[in-house]
Amino acid sequence: MAQVFHVPNGIRRFFIEIGELSFFAGRFFKETLRRPFEFRELLRQCYQMGNRSLTLVLVTGFIIGLVLTLQSRPTMIQFGAESWMPNMVGISIVRELGPVITALVCAGRIASGIGAELGSMRVTEQIDAMEVSGTNPFKYLVVTRILAATLMLPLLVILGDAVALYGSALVEYFKGDVSFQLYFNTVFDALSYGDLIPATIKSFFFGFAIGLVGCYKGYYCKKGTAGVGLAANTAVVFTSMLLFVIDFVAVFISDIFYEL
Repeated sequence: MAQVFHVPNGIRRFFIEIGELSFFAGRFFKETLRRPFEFRELLRQCYQMGNRSLTLVLVTGFIIGLVLTLQSRPTMIQFGAESWMPNMVGISIVRELGPVITALVCAGRIASGIGAELGSMRVTEQIDAMEVSGTNPFKYLVVTRILAATLMLPLLVILGDAVALYGSALVEYFKGDVSFQLYFNTVFDALSYGDLIPATIKSFFFGFAIGLVGCYKGYYCKKGTAGVGLAANTAVVFTSMLLFVIDFVAVFISDIFYEL
């Protein structure tokens, strides 16, 4: 008699979640092309996400630049490669550290906020009321937030990278007597389009993932106040995992093009 193979509930639930998220993403692309376009709400969400996340991103970027330079400097001196410090720090921040850490910070700030906000609207039946009144809540609530996150994250990454490089230059100025002009000239000479373009492109995907997961978890929040907290919490966890997957795929594809 053939033995029946039982899939664990956790694995089954994971694949169901992936399928539902994919369907949610497909609905987003379909609704994005339909009229009317909520430009006013989109601009409001861009301001909300960008302005409220800016301080956190700048402080995080500045500390990353300081710590990375302070930690790497003794090793670089030991190998006689102190002059390569601006090159190493600049490429590390622009290629990987800046986009990934900024995305993780925004995942905690933006994804949780969207999940809690839409979850509260679902629990208090505001979304149901919008559907009854003839308004398209998906268009107004979901599409605008996903587009805003997709557009704002690359800008936050650029600002975070700039502040991180400034923090690194500050360390080199006081520790190594390197002028700011020489430091940034060295950094810009070391960077190429192969460093900037992949980092910028994957920043858009990071923003899309943050907005998509946050909206998905909040829009389908379970009833009750506990569901709101769960939606915010799972939005951050799921987004963080998805960001690492996207980063791996982006690095893998970039490596293939470098070999070509």
